[in-house]
Amino acid sequence: MSHSPISPSAPPAASPAVPDASVAAGRATWGSRLGFVLAASGSAVGLGAVWKFPYVVGAHGGGAFLVLYLGCVLTLGVALLLAEMTIGRLTGKSVTTALRELGGRRWAWVGRIATFNAFAILSFYVVVGGWTVAYLKRAITGDVLAVDTERLVSEFSAFIADPAASLVSMGVFLGLTCIIVAAGVQKGIERAGKWLMPALFLLMLLVIARALTLPGAMAGVAWFLTPDFSVISGSTLLEALGLAFFSLSLGAGMIVVYGSYLPKDAKLAGSAVWVATLATLACFLAGLMILPAVFAFGVAPNAGPGLTFITMPAIFAQMPFGHLVAVAFFLLLLFAALTSAVSLFEPVTAFLIDEYQWRRGPAVVAVLVTTFLFGAPAALSFGVWSDVRLFDRTIFDLMDYVTVNLLMPAGGLCVALFVGACIWPSARTVLEGTRGQWFVPVWRALLLVLTPVAIFGVWYQSL
Repeated sequence: MSHSPISPSAPPAASPAVPDASVAAGRATWGSRLGFVLAASGSAVGLGAVWKFPYVVGAHGGGAFLVLYLGCVLTLGVALLLAEMTIGRLTGKSVTTALRELGGRRWAWVGRIATFNAFAILSFYVVVGGWTVAYLKRAITGDVLAVDTERLVSEFSAFIADPAASLVSMGVFLGLTCIIVAAGVQKGIERAGKWLMPALFLLMLLVIARALTLPGAMAGVAWFLTPDFSVISGSTLLEALGLAFFSLSLGAGMIVVYGSYLPKDAKLAGSAVWVATLATLACFLAGLMILPAVFAFGVAPNAGPGLTFITMPAIFAQMPFGHLVAVAFFLLLLFAALTSAVSLFEPVTAFLIDEYQWRRGPAVVAVLVTTFLFGAPAALSFGVWSDVRLFDRTIFDLMDYVTVNLLMPAGGLCVALFVGACIWPSARTVLEGTRGQWFVPVWRALLLVLTPVAIFGVWYQSL
């Protein structure tokens, strides 16, 4: 049965790959639209959902933050996803080259800033990716399982404060990311994603079923789902908008690059809705998986970036076959984290390939070395450099705040104005001949009206 291209009522069907400009440039192409949707969603389903969403919700009031986040994703998120896919599909190039080809030399600077932002996010993201490596090892040995949350907090704090352990685990994670990017996307991350991403969703449901049976868990559910709008502030709005951009990989050129690998006959609007839907579902499930356990074990919901690594082992310790479930969970979380890291690594690699005609191998090595050097201070900010603070933030927190809450919305604003005003006649062709023609003026209004108002309004409130 046919359906509107902007309706998520049916899963995206596989479509054959069609050679395009990206293939000519020596870059990978998606084998199917389904592969693209799973890869793009994987940017969020990994650490964006399971790691970042629960602790940001915990720090900003629960249900009220959830409502704001959903509003950002289902309006600005879908509109900007479609805009970034459009830029990539029209050119078959990475963000800097694409903006120059479509808008001229001045727009290339927007692409360079977006690429730098992807690199900056990758530099602190690999730190958390390293945590998944370390905890997978601990899950295999069984050391991670414990009911005593004070012990889990102490062990996690000791691990991230250990310079050698942090840097080694970060290096291993970064190395795994490089292997995937160097080999290309289609035969590695896309093929595995079709099996492992659904498996992660199923495992999340299994853990949720156990978490909800813990004594006191329903208090966490009520806190997560009941909005208290009295806690809303400019900071809350900024965090909700920033998390929406982070979880959908917007404003840093990632979706532009992924869109450049799409076949020419792929329906972009439907893909955008599916990516937003799966990303939102992943975040919602992560909240149900972790926040009830937080209340059950008496951990503060605003415990910070380590929240997932503290609560999940306590749940596994009380589950039948908890050891095996813990290994499976951290293995799949590692894979999901890798899909996110690949989506950050690839725009920087593609920038070197498209702008300077580097071969993929040397480009990957260059990104590997510079990312490790820039990521090391973020890793050390939990230990020996914990006293180094700028604007009352650690190095890790400052990198997170500036890139996610400031640069990503700024990049999204530039994309909205570029597509909605600069290249609109070409951009609107992606919806021609579809049943979603009513969405064309809505899409442009979201880009030219709601996006600037929301971003400038939130920035003003935060200042």
